[in-house]
Parts: sequence; structure tokens; C-alpha cells
Amino acid sequence: MKKNRVTSLLTPLIAAAASFSLLLTGCGQGASSSSPAAENAGKEASAPETADATETAAATETAATEQGEAADPSSLTGQVVIYTPTEDYLIEYLQGRLDEAFPEAEILIEYYHSADLAAKLKAEGTDSECDIVFDCEYGYLQSLAENMATLDFVDLDQFVEDMKDPSGTIYPVDRYSGSVVVNTEVLEELKLPEPASYEDLLKPEYKGLIEMPGPNLSSTGYLFLKSLVNAWGEDEAFAYFDKLDENILQYVAGGSTPIKDLVNGEAGIGLGLTFKAVELISDGAPLKILFFPEGAPYTPAGLSVVKGRETDPLVKAVVNCFYEEILDDYLNLYLPEQIKVDQVNSVPGYPTDIPYADMSDNTPDVKERLLKRWTLS
Repeated sequence: MKKNRVTSLLTPLIAAAASFSLLLTGCGQGASSSSPAAENAGKEASAPETADATETAAATETAATEQGEAADPSSLTGQVVIYTPTEDYLIEYLQGRLDEAFPEAEILIEYYHSADLAAKLKAEGTDSECDIVFDCEYGYLQSLAENMATLDFVDLDQFVEDMKDPSGTIYPVDRYSGSVVVNTEVLEELKLPEPASYEDLLKPEYKGLIEMPGPNLSSTGYLFLKSLVNAWGEDEAFAYFDKLDENILQYVAGGSTPIKDLVNGEAGIGLGLTFKAVELISDGAPLKILFFPEGAPYTPAGLSVVKGRETDPLVKAVVNCFYEEILDDYLNLYLPEQIKVDQVNSVPGYPTDIPYADMSDNTPDVKERLLKRWTLS
């Protein structure tokens, strides 16, 4: 493939869609310093000396358990460390919500690139300072499964089937898809029809009009490659991209860049991120989102807890808070593509019936092998 038409543009951050003034009330569960249950525990502990010692100890233990379950999470203290590869604006949003929910605790969110995060946790194992991994691609989390905990307090029935991880250690956070997007005005000016399939993109009339993220430069570009490898087989998919190269205007670094270049009139067809297209369409851009029969490539991202930390009251409270109080707002504000059974996509103009591609076997090892082949081809 001709890699000389590669630009090194950086993926732009998406502007935050809402203020971070949302307040939490009663979110999560965990241990605290005082509650009615604690008073009961004190009464039990001061029982007459004639009371049976065993019964007193049992009553005290029960009261402590009740205290941990019933206490207001805002009184919890301690520290939770969260590793994430997600975008800055999502980190800012999550930090704000968790700080509101746990004002007496220290919630530290540390950014790492996905590959660096996975390598760090593999090396550290369960001795890592990390408690929770947030919004990391399933492929990386699957490679860490042996050091991650199964959580019996997160209801998996709330999630759609293709977001459920068989290892039982990954819990859905979001997913984002790619799509083929066209500038309708450019196509109309050139008197060209909208493409209806990947095969249509090979037609000579589209030569020099197509822009896509390079799979070796962007995770979004890799998603398109992997989806066609799964749909057609590896050899056929690579043969297709060899042919498509003849019509490619340029390969760019970032899933949003082709969509922005469509708006600027620099290309007529772009393979890029669906949510960026929706954002620009809402701003009045003459774009149209297309999904081909093979389905929309996508990345599922999830949450995992380092093994041994799942019993920590503050860690458990933070996870519960995310799934019970934050997740719905997070999805509605930023990434509304379906991960929950009863999820309602309320973002104006966002596709509600996205036909997702087969993205199975999307492990780091497979990705490394396919990208090596892409680079050498």
C-alpha cells in the first residue's frame, strides 16, 4: 500500500457537551464513620457482662456489616487510584462527578496510553497501586483478565449481549463506532452517487476523493481493517485495501480528521468516527452517515477492578456509583451508542439502529500481527 500519502495530524479532542455541575445524591454504598447502625453496635458492645461473649461478638459484627451497607458514601475516606486511556474531557467529567460523590475521599485518575497501561499492569500484577481500570478497550483488558476480579455487585443483565465479556472480569462502559460519511454537496457538484458498499468505493469515479485513518496511525483505522478481516477473511480484506489505495486521497492520524476534512471540502468521502459526524451534522455540515452490509466497526471499552480490591468498601462504592448514578448521564452526554438493554439514545440526530460489525478476536496479539502485515504490504 502507498504509505507516502500519510499526514501526521493529531486527533482533536471533542468539546464537552455539558457542564460539569451535575450533583450526585446517595450514590454507591460503602463503609462510613458514623450511622444509626454504629450506635447499635456501641449498644451491643456495652451489653451486660453476663451476656454471652459469642453472641455479643456476633451482634457487633452484624452491626458493622450493616454500617458498611447503609452508610452515606459521602462520608467514606481513603484513596482510590483509577488508570484510564480515555480522553481528557471524559477524565474531567468523571473526576468531577466522583469528587462530588466522595468529598472525604481521594480519587486519583491517572492517564496512560492503552498499550502502556496494559504493559504496566501486566508487570505489576495485583501489586499495582491501581484499583480500577476505566474505559479501556476490551482487547487490552482481556489480556489482563488473570489479575482482574469478578464483581458480584454489578448486574450484567442490564447490558446487551455483545457487550458482555465471557471472562466475567470486564464491565461495559461505552462503545464508539466508525462509519462511511459523505459530503453530499461535494458528490452533487461532481454528479456522483452515494456509495452503497465497500466495493463501490473502488470505482474510478471516486479516485482522490476518499480519506481514511491509517490503521497503523489510528485505532479507528484499525477498526475498519479488523471488521473486514472478520467479514471476508484476512487475505481478501488486505487485497481490498490494496485496491482501495488507488482511490485514497490521504491516510490521516485520527478518526475525527477525515470527518473534519469533509466539512472543509478537502474530501468527498471519509471513513471515520460516527459521533464526530453527528456533532458536525448538528452544526449544519452537509454530511450523511452510511452503514454498509458488513456493519459498523466499533470498539467496546470497559471497567475492571484489580483482584483483591473488590472487597475494599471505597472501591466498591466508586464502582457502584458509576453504574448506578453516573453511567446513564455519561452515555447521554458523550457516547450514546447502545451498551444497555433499556438504554435510550436521546442525542438529536444520532443513529439509533446502527448495524454493528463482527469485531470478535480483537486481541492485542491479533492487532499487532495485522498491523505488521499492513506496514509491510
